[in-house]
Amino acid sequence: MNEHGMLSGGMAATIAIVGAGRVGRALGRRLHELGWPIGSVVTQRETTARAAVRAIGDGRAHAVLTRQVLGADVVLIATPDHAIAGVAAKLARMGGEEWCGKVVLHTSGALDRSALRPLERCGAATGSLHPLQTFSGRGVTQLEGFVFALEGDRRALATARRMARELGGVPVRMQGRNKAAYHAAGAFVAGHMLGMVESATRILMSVGFTRRQATRALLPLLRQTLENFERLGPGASWTGPVSRGDYGTVARHVAALRRSPREYRQAYAALTRLSAVVLARNPRVTLRRLAQVLGKP
Repeated sequence: MNEHGMLSGGMAATIAIVGAGRVGRALGRRLHELGWPIGSVVTQRETTARAAVRAIGDGRAHAVLTRQVLGADVVLIATPDHAIAGVAAKLARMGGEEWCGKVVLHTSGALDRSALRPLERCGAATGSLHPLQTFSGRGVTQLEGFVFALEGDRRALATARRMARELGGVPVRMQGRNKAAYHAAGAFVAGHMLGMVESATRILMSVGFTRRQATRALLPLLRQTLENFERLGPGASWTGPVSRGDYGTVARHVAALRRSPREYRQAYAALTRLSAVVLARNPRVTLRRLAQVLGKP
């Protein structure tokens, strides 16, 4: 055994995974491949627990929280956000002082380690480990090169940092109070960008494109925009009518979108103003001109 998966005393650290959905399976599989022994794997049903163990390649399936989780050195809670505090409370009641010396990490992007406070009171080191990546549940999720947001106490941070580095990620330490804003930034890109692309796809389909044609039209545009952003930065990459001061075209866009659901017009107006705020050389002047076309927000 190399340095990976080691806690104090030189023994291999066993990991229990509670909530082995997309994130739990992906992390569990990669950690297992790196030599971390997997212990209990807990989901809400026996069938999904067994499927998770097969996907991970190691572990013992459980359909309910069990004291066998206490056999692990590190517990990874990868449940939905709303369930984390309840899981932590149940585990604390189950183990009491047996949690002393163990490390518990949750994988929420928006919550900090305060959700694990019952376990902290029992003596566990607590923190969070969140990979800034999307998980489709299909195929093997690549984690190399992606940022992992970490926060927690000293021992939990050390374990989370080691995991992130061995997974090929870039660990970034955060203050717990900033987790929600960090997660909102990810939602802008992963969630809202997808909504914008699908909206653009439907607009093209409404004027005669097939879905395949719309996809073939938009994906190269999106890729080039992102490539320009990476290579040139935001200001030099900004294109479109507002970047050129062409407010007449913005007015025509607004008129054309009257044939679409009102959410399209509202989103177009909000995104146009947002782009002006973060990209325009003189946001105040640009917003004043936009108000003449879009109206007041």
